Amino acid sequence: MLAQRTLKSITRAVGVGIHSGRKVELVLRPAAPDTGLVFRRTDLAQPVDIPVLPTSVCDTRMATTISPGGDPGAPKVQTIEHLLSACAGLGLDNLLIEISADEVPILDGSAASFVFLLQSAGIERQNAPKRFLRVLKPVEVRRGEGKGLMWAKLEPHHGYTLSFEIEFDNPAVAATGQRTTFDMGSGLYKKDIARARTFGMTADIELMRSRGLTLGGNMDNAIVVDDYKILNADGLRYDDEFVKHKILDAIGDMQVAGHPLLAAYTSFKGGHALNNLLLRELLKDETQYEIVSFDDERDAPAGFAELAPAW
Repeated sequence: MLAQRTLKSITRAVGVGIHSGRKVELVLRPAAPDTGLVFRRTDLAQPVDIPVLPTSVCDTRMATTISPGGDPGAPKVQTIEHLLSACAGLGLDNLLIEISADEVPILDGSAASFVFLLQSAGIERQNAPKRFLRVLKPVEVRRGEGKGLMWAKLEPHHGYTLSFEIEFDNPAVAATGQRTTFDMGSGLYKKDIARARTFGMTADIELMRSRGLTLGGNMDNAIVVDDYKILNADGLRYDDEFVKHKILDAIGDMQVAGHPLLAAYTSFKGGHALNNLLLRELLKDETQYEIVSFDDERDAPAGFAELAPAW
């Protein structure tokens, strides 16, 4: 049986939220089979649990934000995508994430620190079948037109691949790789994707800070680009780090489905909002997907049975 996975032990992290600039503590705990990924706001007088589901998403501006039932007035947790991406990369199904504020810490701006934390705690197989969301029909969402066109789609595939293409009106970004494809069954998430950092343009950062956003952002947790060059002294971690970070984000946003996907994901200039729209479009019609498990690991897509233990 291809089994569900959780942590072997508790692990902790302390950092700041990239938008709020406030200190926040995470406590990552093992969870029982079929729990899923659940955030718990422990700073409130009455702790509130927020399951990671498409219907929990209440905001997709700048990051993915969830709240109970997607209620924008309820307690929320924002900037969840990097942690969820790490969970997906390690094949984790069940996890209780206690958080002392309303934003996941940005740490180094990638998923690498979360991968380290999760691996340090250890990964344990559970006595329950791992469930996948298998896409049965092509689903696509589009926004804008002409130069403003952006789109994302899911297609049937025995495995899970993600392809992304970016297009920014910035010479420094344009000089790097603009498109990439990644296979989640390759076992290379930690090496090829996890270290890609979030990024921002100086003009956009100044505007966002004037609106009370990116207060915790700096060159230790983001790539900063002006009109012509990358300002970080250490440069890029990958030649195509910008588009790889978009893949990293997409992996996290798609993990909001509640189960790992069996699909081919493709996007052109997409982001958090389009990713959530794509999931909602998929799930609104039950003929477009099914939930499956594998009684025999050999029937699963190549590499999926080895994801967690191999690292």
